[in-house]
Amino acid sequence: MSLTALAASAVVQAHEPIYWANLGLKNYLFRIGSFELRWYSLAYLAGIMLGYWHLSRMIKAPGAPLAQRHADDLFFYCTLGIILGGRLGYATFYTGGDTGIPSLWSDPKALLSLWHGGMSFHGGLIGVLLAMGWVSWRGKLDFLRVADYIAVCVPFGMMFGRLANFVNGELWGRVVTNPNLPWAMVFPDAGPLPRHPSQLYEAGLEGLLMIVIMLTLFWKTRARFRPGMLVGVFTTGIACARFTVEFFREPDAQLQDFAMRTGLSMGQWLTIPLIVLGLILIARSLARPALASGRPVPA
Repeated sequence: MSLTALAASAVVQAHEPIYWANLGLKNYLFRIGSFELRWYSLAYLAGIMLGYWHLSRMIKAPGAPLAQRHADDLFFYCTLGIILGGRLGYATFYTGGDTGIPSLWSDPKALLSLWHGGMSFHGGLIGVLLAMGWVSWRGKLDFLRVADYIAVCVPFGMMFGRLANFVNGELWGRVVTNPNLPWAMVFPDAGPLPRHPSQLYEAGLEGLLMIVIMLTLFWKTRARFRPGMLVGVFTTGIACARFTVEFFREPDAQLQDFAMRTGLSMGQWLTIPLIVLGLILIARSLARPALASGRPVPA
């Protein structure tokens, strides 16, 4: 018997894991011929639509820096930014070089094949920033305040996206070292050993927890009157959540050597600048007078 089989046997004897295959999940809602309506696509759609609905509610509260027509523009351009940025970011950070996956930049046809998967959170973030920059510049809006309002809505999409990853049985976590972990799970194509359901960790930290924090700050405090506060909290929180979950998440197969050489995964390295940026934004927002406070704001 191989060492892997012995280890699997020992873990099963300690605590019977949950088998993802027994949950009755499938990665699509329905299928017509060769067409499948996938949960991952619906997750993106649900996150974007819920974010747009909530943004439309937020701008009706006092102090809004944009009008409904600006929210409509943001809905359109941010959707493009998420899709294009996420795909181009995946091509940049997770293919080519020594990853073992041919660079998508050299194959435009594969780059456009969104149905084959491969989206980068950081690429999508850059796409959204560019979209906000364009709408702010064209509408002569304060970019930082627009970013504050968008930041409150982003966690909806993060939660739905990670739940879709779980339903797809992808992006599973590392092998569980505690044999008594009651939610340890065996995923298809991940071997016989139980693993952390890191997708659910991400849905909880990057999604649900950030939703609670951001909604509370916006609706129960005057944080929206401190430009940069909301986007600073979001940036710091989402980056810290991602950095933490990466300890439980299995590195992408093509980047496992990179993680072993550097001590941190690609996702963790990419979150460090975000944590620093978020803290700077929070400190800056606290150092300046709040809007509508009666005190002049320095240039």
